Amino acid sequence: MQRVTLVRYKAKPDCAEENEALSRAVFAELRAKAPDGVTYAVFRDGLDFVHVLINTQADDSSPVTELASFQAFSKDASERYEAAPEVTRLSLNMIESYGLASAMAPA
Repeated sequence: MQRVTLVRYKAKPDCAEENEALSRAVFAELRAKAPDGVTYAVFRDGLDFVHVLINTQADDSSPVTELASFQAFSKDASERYEAAPEVTRLSLNMIESYGLASAMAPA
């Protein structure tokens, strides 16, 4: 089984830039550590944020959530949000994809 996690939330107006900066730090660490089989993206529209994590090798989010930068992002995160985030966690078997494999291929 693979892990797919989708997280949606609205940042407080005075916290959106900090939230984005903390998110970008996670990507810097991901690029340095380059865990296999992991795709992670954060999208932003004003104060709305959407995080998507896909682990094609295991039903596990730890390749991202155990990063020091993600721990820093998560610390006090609830203080940056208007309301609790909507979290969807799925254990799935990928049957096919378009673009996902190429997005995860080493550069």
